[in-house]
Amino acid sequence: MTDPHPNSPLDPPADDRALSPVTGYTRAHWEAAADGLLKAAWQWATPGSALLDLPGRPSASGVRSDGLEGYARTFLAAAFRVAGAGGKDPHGWLDRYADGLAAGTRTPGRDDAESWPLILDHTVFGQPMVESASVAIGLRLTRPWLWDRLDPAVQDRAEQWLRGALRHTPAPNNWYLFPYSVAGFLESVGRGDAETARARERAHDLMESWYRGQGWYADGDSRAFDHYNGWALHLYPVLDAHLSGDSELSAHYGARLREHLEGFALLFGGDGAPIHFGRSLTYRFAAGAAVGLGALTGDTPLAPGASRRVISGALRYFLDRGATGTDGLLSLGWHGPHDATLQPYSGPASPYWASKAFVSLLAPADHPLWTATEEPAPSEGPDRVLALPAPGLLVQSTREDGIVRLHNHGSDHVRPHEGESAVEEDPLYSRQAYSTVTGPTARANTADNHLAVVVAGARSARRAVHPLGAGGGDGWGWAASWHRPVFTGRAPMVPGLRVESVTVVRGRYELRVHRVLGAPHGARVEQTGWATGPESSVTSALHGLHGWESRDEVRAPQGTAYTRWAVLPRLGADAEGTAVLVALASLSAEPGADALDAVVSGMNVDGDTVEVCWAEDSATTRIAFGPVTVTHG
Repeated sequence: MTDPHPNSPLDPPADDRALSPVTGYTRAHWEAAADGLLKAAWQWATPGSALLDLPGRPSASGVRSDGLEGYARTFLAAAFRVAGAGGKDPHGWLDRYADGLAAGTRTPGRDDAESWPLILDHTVFGQPMVESASVAIGLRLTRPWLWDRLDPAVQDRAEQWLRGALRHTPAPNNWYLFPYSVAGFLESVGRGDAETARARERAHDLMESWYRGQGWYADGDSRAFDHYNGWALHLYPVLDAHLSGDSELSAHYGARLREHLEGFALLFGGDGAPIHFGRSLTYRFAAGAAVGLGALTGDTPLAPGASRRVISGALRYFLDRGATGTDGLLSLGWHGPHDATLQPYSGPASPYWASKAFVSLLAPADHPLWTATEEPAPSEGPDRVLALPAPGLLVQSTREDGIVRLHNHGSDHVRPHEGESAVEEDPLYSRQAYSTVTGPTARANTADNHLAVVVAGARSARRAVHPLGAGGGDGWGWAASWHRPVFTGRAPMVPGLRVESVTVVRGRYELRVHRVLGAPHGARVEQTGWATGPESSVTSALHGLHGWESRDEVRAPQGTAYTRWAVLPRLGADAEGTAVLVALASLSAEPGADALDAVVSGMNVDGDTVEVCWAEDSATTRIAFGPVTVTHG
């Protein structure tokens, strides 16, 4: 019999294909995964247990902060594991964390073997503020078995260290939920005051200002919509309300979580992979945290068996693909190590925010999340197209190959105080489309899924994304946006240059329509497709329908998170003034899929209006610019 987990050193139990016919995973597998990850990480603890100095490249915050990160993030996994078991702690995890808390808070800020760094403003190596939330939540979850048994002096020291999060300035985004979580813990143990109340009120007010509708929050005063919605902006307030028993807050935040999961739960492929989009992707299966939390609290549109299918699919996806090395440690990357997936704040213990997925263990063994038979994930049902106008996203899934694609017409990572410099271009946000089987090419390689204006040899980047609408009907959908092309190595922008883009999807097909305005003399326009590897099971196709003059393939030697080396199709054309360009793209693993040149039977472009007739059913899609309108029928 072959090993069902050939790349995982975590020693899971045998698969249970009766209860979980797709993933084989049960609650016992989740407990074993938590224990295996903790056992491997604790091999690197300092003598006093205050820091877990995991091997690897240090983060921008330094090795001491990285050691605290190792303690805090693994503590979160241990807390979910023990609290979900009603305090049973067969491996003695909580004794280790109690020892580490005492050692780390004895002389915080001192440069010695055990002391934790102080919590300061986010501009001054502020990472400890992030970790304070995991420490606080861990203490809150395990209060009867850890906090209540501590010496009062250790409790006082821990409180003083945690209060640093309340007295310093977070980063202007989801970081405000870290002091919120600290305050929630302090109030839960009778140590609340005006300072904790202010931290919580401030976070509640910001959450209201960041809420954009359809269950989606912006990550700050910007248009950043990504996985932080699930593993931060929903997780912290919903979990806090659940633990406090506050019915009013539970109803308020829970309703938003339910609505969020209506769309977000579709962003997991048939193989279990989360959508590869946005920053901090090295947190991997933390992407399923919101799904597990919704099942725990009842704030979900999914049946219990479907929820388990999604979260277990994500966990197994990574464990089976080498997310842990032979030493059992989560690596910095996606499947295995992958530098382009990382950010400057990524350190050796950063991947352990994956611990948030273990929130599902708070559901006891007799909870329907664990007792119901697995049901298909949303992406395993009929082909779906879902438009999300609030974040400006368009989701497209195909049952035949299990691929989910996300077309981005609303999310970027440009903060309100920043300009649109191409130097800051971020492949994890700037591309037109992302999927569960491909990743973006590296910044130094040709950009995949990108419309570039080439001026004097310089290719433009896409930074701020301005949504122009989204919608659709039965089996089809659209989303649109505009952006200002920006450049490096020459003038940073061209006056009057603007690109308006519309994506229309049905089945596995993507109709990509662009109107370029203000192209200077001598400019060229390029459109690229999906980046795939030479041995990939998926096929990337790109076919010009109108305005395009050439087609070739471009190599991406740095590859993607899915392949060491990649190639992508590219269309090109000269442009000056206004140009309307139409292409058809697809990403598919379907055998014998039709060639793209047979998909469209008719095409007409009249000024700023595009009409496309589909060969399959003679339906016509009509796209008009200024303002953008899309009809289909």
